[in-house]
Amino acid sequence: MERRFLSLLALLWPTVLVTVQGATTAPSSQLEARARTVFSQDLPRLDGSRLQVTTVEVTYPPGRSSAPHSHPCPVIGYVLKGAVRMQVKGGAPSIYTVGDSFYEAPNGIHLISENVSAKEPATFLAYFICDHSTPLSVKVPATQSEGDGQP
Repeated sequence: MERRFLSLLALLWPTVLVTVQGATTAPSSQLEARARTVFSQDLPRLDGSRLQVTTVEVTYPPGRSSAPHSHPCPVIGYVLKGAVRMQVKGGAPSIYTVGDSFYEAPNGIHLISENVSAKEPATFLAYFICDHSTPLSVKVPATQSEGDGQP
C-alpha cells in the first residue's frame, strides 16, 4: 500500500520537466525529457487504507500573511511564484522562492506564513497527505503561538 501511495505522490508531484529544443514544429527526435528529484522527505506513519492527497493553491497578495495556524496532516509545499517566509514553532524562519519545496510535520504551529514582497503576489501549492477526516488548517489560540519556541 505504501508503494502505491508513493507512486501516486510521484505522479502528482511536478518533478518531470519537458523541454523542447528548437521551434514548436521540431521533429520528435528533438524532444528531450528529464526527471529530477526536487524534494524528498520521510512521512510519519499513516493509515494506508485511508490515504487522501489534497492539493491547495495558496496566493498571498503583496505584503500579506496568514494568522498562526496548524495543519493536522503532513504538508509538502512547492513555490510557483514569488517568495514566502515560513516558520514553524521551534524552527528557524526560512524563505522559499520559485522552485523550492518545503515540509511541515503534522500539528506543528505555523507561526509565520507570509509573502516576502510588498509589491508582487506569491503563490505556492500545498499538498496535504491525510489518513483521516479533518479540516486542512486549524486556528491556533494566541497563547500557543507566542514566541518562536527556541531557547
